[in-house]
Amino acid sequence: MARKRIGILTGGGDVPGLNAVIKSVTYRGSEDDIEVVGLRRGWEALTHLNLDDPASKSHYVIPLNRENTRTIDRRGGTVLHSSRTNPFNMKKLPDHLAGQDFPVTQSTKGTVVTKTWDLTGQVLTNLAGLGIEHLIAIGGDDTLSYADKLNELGVKIIAIPKTMDNDVRNTEYCIGFSTAITRASDAIQRQRTTVGSHERIGIFRVFGRDAGFTALYTAYATSIRCVIPEYKVNLDRLIQLLLEDKRTNPSNYALIVLSEGAEWEGYKVQEYGESDAYGHRKKASVAEAFADEIKRRAGEETIVSDLTYDLRSGDPDFIDKLVAMTFGNMAYDAVLEGKTGLMSALVEGRYDLVPIPDAKLGPRKLDVASTYNTERYRPLYSNKRGLPIFLTRAS
Repeated sequence: MARKRIGILTGGGDVPGLNAVIKSVTYRGSEDDIEVVGLRRGWEALTHLNLDDPASKSHYVIPLNRENTRTIDRRGGTVLHSSRTNPFNMKKLPDHLAGQDFPVTQSTKGTVVTKTWDLTGQVLTNLAGLGIEHLIAIGGDDTLSYADKLNELGVKIIAIPKTMDNDVRNTEYCIGFSTAITRASDAIQRQRTTVGSHERIGIFRVFGRDAGFTALYTAYATSIRCVIPEYKVNLDRLIQLLLEDKRTNPSNYALIVLSEGAEWEGYKVQEYGESDAYGHRKKASVAEAFADEIKRRAGEETIVSDLTYDLRSGDPDFIDKLVAMTFGNMAYDAVLEGKTGLMSALVEGRYDLVPIPDAKLGPRKLDVASTYNTERYRPLYSNKRGLPIFLTRAS
């Protein structure tokens, strides 16, 4: 009788902790004589895989075992690699599928006509051809939105949330968040010496396109001000607060952290470049724009640091390794029980399985009233009794 086969993939941006999930599932599978195969580059494995081409199979499909996963949890990133492929919205067909009939959407902008293809049919064909009975998808909102679509089509699938933005709905925690805050806090603490030596205002930019969790919790841990996407600050008021911080600091400097999606009254984040597979464009640096405003309005010198990619690099900290291993084992247990359409999560500070979030609701966001001081532009430190360990509830 053929062995049961589980597939596992990582999509979107990498974060520390992904390899711990992969190892946990692989080791559990080896104990139960269940085959675990890794799918390289996220959803791209299932859109670009050519089952008739041995080279394609060896490129996109990796049999996982105790030997080749033994040490992977000791480092960050993902051994399965990743991409931002969206099978529902492919801008180009893989070469071996060129000319085949797939659902197509056509849009026109000015005189430019753009076509995108839905390769979901190919994804289903490849899953069946690989004999994958259950799929574990690790990712953020974008990756999990497609996982939800596959679940609706009858694919047995379990999701695991990861993103340093911590903005996936239905869970209070996503893999990568703790390490990001640890790295941001360390970087800011180190740079205090440089910012203070030059008596300037230090501006730090972190990820957070739609939600300010990373900026807010970094500010919480380092006791500095922050600007988040959920609230547009008054620019003159913010600059005045920073000048006060600078004057009252014996070393004559001040610090602030901004989400990449932060805005102030009269300013909208600028975007550039083509949209990715999920409709996102790159954002111009709000930190640089803010530095220009400080110079123009107050004549103050600044130091700008972009901490974005550094926060997702390197090894996971204890919390991310603990949560990643636990989420992986929960997902594996759910597979054994034949469950589908569920996601490993933390709810009220306890581990649980919850429905994969509805993509139409968008990312989880901060509750400004309970987390952000809109007068002082910094985290709220009061009234935390009774909250889960990460201070916010799943939504």
